[in-house]
Amino acid sequence: MKPRATRSLRLLERAATSASMLLLAACASVPPNAGNNPRDPFERVNRQVFAFNERFDRYFAKPLAQGYVAVVPAGIRLCINSGFSNLLEVRNAVNDILQAKPVGAANDTGRLVINSTLGMLGCFDIASRMGLEWRGEDFGLTLARWGVGTGPFLILPVLGPSDVRDAIGLVPDTYLNPVSYVTPVKVRYILTGVNLIDTRAQLLDATRLIDQAALDRYQFTRDAYFQRRRSKQYEGNPPPLEDDSGESGPEPATDKTQPVQPAPEDRR
Repeated sequence: MKPRATRSLRLLERAATSASMLLLAACASVPPNAGNNPRDPFERVNRQVFAFNERFDRYFAKPLAQGYVAVVPAGIRLCINSGFSNLLEVRNAVNDILQAKPVGAANDTGRLVINSTLGMLGCFDIASRMGLEWRGEDFGLTLARWGVGTGPFLILPVLGPSDVRDAIGLVPDTYLNPVSYVTPVKVRYILTGVNLIDTRAQLLDATRLIDQAALDRYQFTRDAYFQRRRSKQYEGNPPPLEDDSGESGPEPATDKTQPVQPAPEDRR
């Protein structure tokens, strides 16, 4: 076996060992009524994955994000954040087309062109100053547009809260992210890592709020996720709930040119 292949195998073994130890250390206490919520039948498993994610964030992701904020000047962080957001305009525009929202697709395409040129590859958000606001769209919302329900709540390893519909939507959205096509692969991994660290840095204040306000962080995260995604599905004007499932039917959102500005975590 070549030396490089041997080193890679050793690194994979160490990573797998570390992940296994972290998972074993992250066993969470599960309430006796876990799984009774119709929106969260997998709560027992979800809580274990949630505990793993909490440990991963505490000992790895959060320290990296805090170091990133401490070392990188605010202006450069803003440029990096805007640049990655600009790349997501491709995803936004395609999903607007799939949702039959021509005005939204034109808005997103205009943002991509303006910010990629006048905004220096997205470093500056010139489009917002011109009245073209950010529209966070993804394939999960496209499925919702055409009547697909959320399905049960899920906690994905490392990626965090989701549901069955949105988890499925991550697959096509990955192919709509220009970073997925960057070569060489090493550069692609570096860009992906910087994007993840930057996204976590944007959420530092939000996690402080959860630490202070939530008695049950898991339940708070689950309820907040459903509320936020429901609000995005109906572009800030969700109809009243009709049942306990967390859904009100397949009514699609109307096309608007200026929806509510999404939170940083919407950048997925």
